[in-house]
Amino acid sequence: MKNFALVGAAGYIAPRHMKAIKDTKNNLIAALDKNDSVGILDSYFPEADFFTEFERFDRHIEKLKRKGIKTDFVSVCSPNYLHDAHIRFGLRVGADVICEKPVVLNPWNIDALAEIEKETGNKIFTILQLRLHPAIVVLKAKIDSQKDGKIHDVNLDYITSRGHWYYASWKGDIQKSGGIATNIGVHFFDMLMWIFGDVKENIVNEHSRDTASGILKLEKANVKWRLSIDANNLPEEIRAAGKRTYRTLDIDGESFEFSEGFTELHTKSYQNILEGKGFPLMETRKAIQLVHDIRKFNK
Repeated sequence: MKNFALVGAAGYIAPRHMKAIKDTKNNLIAALDKNDSVGILDSYFPEADFFTEFERFDRHIEKLKRKGIKTDFVSVCSPNYLHDAHIRFGLRVGADVICEKPVVLNPWNIDALAEIEKETGNKIFTILQLRLHPAIVVLKAKIDSQKDGKIHDVNLDYITSRGHWYYASWKGDIQKSGGIATNIGVHFFDMLMWIFGDVKENIVNEHSRDTASGILKLEKANVKWRLSIDANNLPEEIRAAGKRTYRTLDIDGESFEFSEGFTELHTKSYQNILEGKGFPLMETRKAIQLVHDIRKFNK
């Protein structure tokens, strides 16, 4: 049984990490969040110590270390712009780190973290759960097996409506979230490059606070993409049905369906990491570079 500490316990994604820790039969010994809406801990680890101040959390982890209680992993689910600081904390207390995407906002942050990995001997892993989705694994195998050099036509349209709260939160601040392409798109871009190869050309048509779109020319595909949190971009039939999310991925004119099968992907990610098969820090570089380049469209 491994001991975990969790940074960002009140966030949207944190319960998936709590579930993954519990499902893999490990223990959460401490959690941190400046917000105290963390009753979800009772469902998974009611005995975990909880802190709203980083300094007290840091002191607690250090005290446990002095008592011979090792923190084996630090899971990072904090706001995007804090990831690298919290990763550094994890490495420096002697833990390996599991970080939500985007692992950092800028490619040079990856280089800095790689140096600390070498200094500490501990490792950083990231959650790229779409690479573990059964339908996507099958699609990648199919594309990899093709030897005809075909360039596929791909269309990605993802609209996930958000209310006014979004713009008042850290997510609405491009300096903290990285903007739409980073905050809601980085895992899609990682998936597309994993399947269709590296970027040959990146054309950005729009990158506003609520919508981003463009064309990606990859080694094996031309991708037309749009990401949005604006409900006005929803198709009329989706709005008429009272729905607030719309996602479509078409490949060569055929719809690719992967709406199901997400519930256990964080647990599978944790299992792979614990078995030494997790996605290491450098595996994230291409997607981080791409969303950084898309963000520059704003300037």
